[in-house]
Parts: sequence; structure tokens; C-alpha cells
Amino acid sequence: MSSARTAALFLALGLCWGGSFPAIEFGLVELDPLLLGAYRFDLGALVALGYVFATADDPIPRTPSDLGAVAVAGLLFVVANIAFLAYGQVYTTGGIASIVYSLNPILTTFFTVWLLGEGSLDLRGYVGVALGVLGVALVAQPSPANLGGDTTVGVALVFVAAVAVSFGSVVTRWLAPPSDALPRTAWGMALGAVVLHGLSVAAGEPQPLPTALSPRVLVSLAFLGVFASALAYAIYFGLLDRLGPFEINLVSYVVPVVATVAGAVLLEEAVTPLTVVGFLVVVAGFALVKREAIRRQLRGRSW
Repeated sequence: MSSARTAALFLALGLCWGGSFPAIEFGLVELDPLLLGAYRFDLGALVALGYVFATADDPIPRTPSDLGAVAVAGLLFVVANIAFLAYGQVYTTGGIASIVYSLNPILTTFFTVWLLGEGSLDLRGYVGVALGVLGVALVAQPSPANLGGDTTVGVALVFVAAVAVSFGSVVTRWLAPPSDALPRTAWGMALGAVVLHGLSVAAGEPQPLPTALSPRVLVSLAFLGVFASALAYAIYFGLLDRLGPFEINLVSYVVPVVATVAGAVLLEEAVTPLTVVGFLVVVAGFALVKREAIRRQLRGRSW
């Protein structure tokens, strides 16, 4: 794969996941959070499973570790992630949510050290984790007067979504499933969609059929299901094999830029200077936590 194609796929991944934040906001106009997630992954699972059955030699996960990884994908990556993310975006903008979500690489490093015992965090590493939390605090701007305010509640919910994804990625590594990642992810989408439908009904959410939705919401669902779910995961796992976890994690810092610009253009959402500063502080925290990996990458480059 050429470097130009790799860069194009990396950018496409950032656009798909960055665009998902305003798309969720459009969907929430007519759908409650759980049903929005369920419809998203109905479509995502349909497309992903169709691709898997058409291309994979063995499209069905069979081993206990594979089935465990499917459960992790369905319950953490889909259900917990999407439910808390969508509920969070009821209270805050997609741009702010995407910045909170960019804590994923820092949280993943933290869970890897504490749960798997791989690597270690020295004082500067802990300072990096603290900077990440500080960056999110700058975005949320909590105070004793507004701890229960919409932005603070939204940031807290999105933070739980980021924790679910980070924890899920570490548990998946611990399970060490032998099958390819894409079939497991496709089945995880299907499992997550079923669970989200059940939770939506149990929560008493209205259950409008897709035929009752406006064209704008249908377009947002199509984007979320096809591009932000099925296509994005296919690109992600393909690039993961080529680039490795360090470089692919850098997409977490493309996503907020795309989400913030899209929110400003499509939804006229304001971008405050403190929001930008908060994002830069999160990036600085990531650089401290992963400074050794950054140093190794730079040494391996030929300029």
C-alpha cells in the first residue's frame, strides 16, 4: 500500500468518525439515544456482515476467546459506548464531545499499565494523564455553580463512553482472540444492535419506524451506519495491521477537528478559545504519556 493511499485512508477514517458527532446530533432531533444507536448498528451490522460473508474464509467466530471478544465488542464498544455518547450529546455539542472522546489513547495506556502490567507510567506519564483530565475540565468548565449544568453532565457521560472503549480494547487484548478482527467486530455490531433495541423498549422510548423519519435523519442514519460504523471499522483494522497501534491512535486527534468544524458549519455551534485550549492540553497530555513511542517513531523516520 502506497504512503499516499495510507494517508488518504487515514484522512477518510478521521472524516468518518469526526462526521459521526454532528450526524448523531441530527439523529437526536427525531430519535431517542438508544433507538438511534440501535438503528445505526442495524445498518452497520448488515453492511459489515455482508462484507465478511463475501470475503472471509471463516466468517463465524468459534473459539471461547473469539466469542468473548464479540461480547466485549457488542456490550462495551457498541452498547455502553454509543448509549453514553448519544446521551452525552443530548447535553453538549458534538465538538465538545469529540474532544472528551480524544482521551481514548491516554485511557487505553492507563488501563494497559494497570490491568495488563505492560509498560509503566513514571512521574511524567502521570502528569500526562493529569493533563488529559485537565484538558477535559477546561472544555467542561465545571464550577460549584454549574456542576449539574448541561455541559458538565454531557462531558461526564461522554467520558464514561471513552472509558468503555478504552477498557474494552484492553480486555480484547487480554482475551487474545485468534480470528480476524473484522468478523468479530461485525458480529459485535449485531449483538450490540439487538441489546440496544431491547434497552430502548425497556426504557420506554418512542419506537418510530424508519419510514416515519425525515430525509435528513435518514441521511444521518445512513452515514452513521455505513460510513461511521461499517466502513470506518474496515479502514481502522486495515490500517492497524499496517501502521500499528501508535500511529492509528493519532486519528483520535483528527476526529475533534473534523467534528468541531462540521458542527460549526452544519449546526452553527460556537467554538470558544477555551475549548481549543482544552483540546491542545489533551494532546499535550498524550504526548507526555506516549513520549517514548513518539521518540522511537521519530528516530525511525528518514527525512
